Amino acid sequence: MTYENSLEFAQKLDEQDELKHFRGEFLVPQYNGKDVTYLCGNSLGLQPKKVEQYLSAQLANWKDLAIEGWFHGDDPWLLYHQQMKKPLAEIVGAKTDEITIMNSLTVNLHLLLVSFYNPTKKRFKILMEGGAFPSDQYAIESQIRFHGFEPKDAIIEVFPRKGEYTLRTEDILEAIDENSNNLALVLFAGINYYTGQLFDMSAIAEAAHEAGAYVGFDLAHAIGNVPLKLHEWEADFAVWCSYKYLNSGPGGISGVFVHERYFNQDLKRFAGWWGYGVDKRFLMTQGFEPANGAEGWQVSTSPILLMTVHKAALDVFEKAGLEKLRKKSLLLTGYFEFLIKQINQKHNEELFMIITPAEPKWRGCQLSIICKRNGQAIFDHLAQNGVIGDWREPDVIRLSPVPLYNSFTDVFRASKLMDESLAALG
Repeated sequence: MTYENSLEFAQKLDEQDELKHFRGEFLVPQYNGKDVTYLCGNSLGLQPKKVEQYLSAQLANWKDLAIEGWFHGDDPWLLYHQQMKKPLAEIVGAKTDEITIMNSLTVNLHLLLVSFYNPTKKRFKILMEGGAFPSDQYAIESQIRFHGFEPKDAIIEVFPRKGEYTLRTEDILEAIDENSNNLALVLFAGINYYTGQLFDMSAIAEAAHEAGAYVGFDLAHAIGNVPLKLHEWEADFAVWCSYKYLNSGPGGISGVFVHERYFNQDLKRFAGWWGYGVDKRFLMTQGFEPANGAEGWQVSTSPILLMTVHKAALDVFEKAGLEKLRKKSLLLTGYFEFLIKQINQKHNEELFMIITPAEPKWRGCQLSIICKRNGQAIFDHLAQNGVIGDWREPDVIRLSPVPLYNSFTDVFRASKLMDESLAALG
């Protein structure tokens, strides 16, 4: 498509958008009596309007049924999560028995590392992207120490080449191959939180397996953002949160993927009552017998109210369809990229440098933008004019036009304010 830098063009794209009505499914924060331009779905998605209705229904069940709510009513809580597995499986590209909904992301990462990180004197190293989200770094460091190794000896980080901001796939694969004799696990994000780079998870998984290592993915910034094919890619495991692009509330429920080839293997795991086979769970017998599939990694009782919010969000996704969302996302983010480059051309200077990959297939909604001067002041100017984004030290603004609720007019307005800030700040 040939983009145009005009409000009329943005409005024309909005008129043609077959997903435009989904904005009405969400509650948008207000600023000076108007909707904010919310471009921070990479950190916290907006609240679906149905959340209040769904929560009210479950609160009523609690009030009217109390303990019987686990077995009776319209949505018995014992199997409440089952109705969400099909849409979620489609989002991550898995079979329904390969996923389950539980806990929070880092808790789930630790639980799956029990199964998939069992180092030996020879194979004890973990390879991950340099500058991974701190929570992943801390989890890995603690797991390594728990097993009696030192992080400086056991962690291999792959960084971009000098002068570059994103990783080259060939460098990741080369690092895996070079460490194949000592590698126990490859753990990568699906999308890097800082740069917005979408990694080639299929190639990484294949290389890890050729090296004799397990491979897992943290999909916090990828799920609900880009198409995923975890089963096809033969990932061993994956974890994610639901409060970013899945719009399931602050601190929302997490989920896990375990490939079906491990269902009948005697992997180590930490067990709990909720992971016991549901058909025998209430016999209260000794000796853990895991439920079939990923549900066998469950530990604690399902938090129904968190799952209720998750269901309200997934219902919106199911109606919209990830294929259509991805199509709009590519167009929307591409338009935003065009507008930012127009600012640089206007000023004959690269005042805003986009460090997210230029090739659309290697990014999601997010654009990470280095501000060459007055970065914090520019970010503040956007916020003071009702544009909500995300600041990362020392000089990066992250802006994420989400196809479920953002419009082409949103990104046009944001770009104009970025341009105006240059004159206002001098």
